[in-house]
Amino acid sequence: MVVTPNSATPESAAEPDALKSSGAGLYDPRFEHDACGVGMVADLSGRRMHSTVAQALTVLRNLDHRGAKGADPETGDGAGILTQIPDEFFRAVCGFRLPPPGYYAAGLAFLPPGSGNQAQQRIEQIAGLESLAVLGWREVPHDSAACGAGSLAVLPRLVQLFVASTTGDHGIDLDRRAFCLRMRAEHEAGIYLASLSSATIVYKGMLTALQLERFYPDLTDPRYTSALALAHSRFSTNTFPSWPLAHPFRLIAHNGEINTIRGNRNWLRAREAMLQTDLIPPDVQGRGIERLLPVLDPSVNLEFNAHFLDVALAYGERIVECPITFFPRVGVSKGGNVNNGRALMVGLRMMRGLCFGWR
Repeated sequence: MVVTPNSATPESAAEPDALKSSGAGLYDPRFEHDACGVGMVADLSGRRMHSTVAQALTVLRNLDHRGAKGADPETGDGAGILTQIPDEFFRAVCGFRLPPPGYYAAGLAFLPPGSGNQAQQRIEQIAGLESLAVLGWREVPHDSAACGAGSLAVLPRLVQLFVASTTGDHGIDLDRRAFCLRMRAEHEAGIYLASLSSATIVYKGMLTALQLERFYPDLTDPRYTSALALAHSRFSTNTFPSWPLAHPFRLIAHNGEINTIRGNRNWLRAREAMLQTDLIPPDVQGRGIERLLPVLDPSVNLEFNAHFLDVALAYGERIVECPITFFPRVGVSKGGNVNNGRALMVGLRMMRGLCFGWR
């Protein structure tokens, strides 16, 4: 087993909550920074075991000092974990049949409390337009006593969504359809999905590092297995805490700072109308990529780098190149000269035409 907890550096300036986006008095969220904690456990042989998840939760507990709390010490800024889809566990606890692994996507949805079935019905309508069938919904067991009063006051309804393609898509092709569903659910229904994938799933919330496993009993079930687990403890001085802004995001959890966040947003907005790909099929109404715009919705409180990575992969970029475009290394060598690695990164960013250079 490999355990790699990582020290934190200031986190990227994420988009502030809608109510706080304009600031108040002398407060301006653009000038705030944070320092989160992130750790990963992986089995190099790819064996799916519960011990991998258990060790990641231990890493997370040991990162409690990296997370922050509000005036209520029981209300955390955020904690979460990303693992592979626990297929055996889901088959045991879901009250509906699941297709073979890779042929269904699952994810955690934060629904408005007291919304009844309206939010679910809207997502099912959008899924149908994206050639996806909803296999079922699962109410996620959770212990409300494990979180603070501040978290409990804004606790969403926690459900897991399971979908499959009506055209037989699986793997990355299914994930692209799920990406379209997730984007449209956010734009058209205001529903946040922490993840929706055939490969991985996220459990997270406005919790402390010590609360996560008590809040989500699924994580301590011996049938919950994975070959990897990514855990995160959040220190959110750049945004006010919220359930959606807890890490991990769909593909990433980080603690670094990107100083060109506003420039990247503006650059992407200016160019999103030119986005083209044959990898994302039209919906059943014949609508193309325009149905997914805007790529970055200012009304959705998502961190730019995580969202951009989702978009880039869905549009066919290579995973090994995507981080280079917005997670560059320091580009000056000991002699003070710009190294070849920095030149490559700048070239890739300019070739993509979507991101500002590193500042």
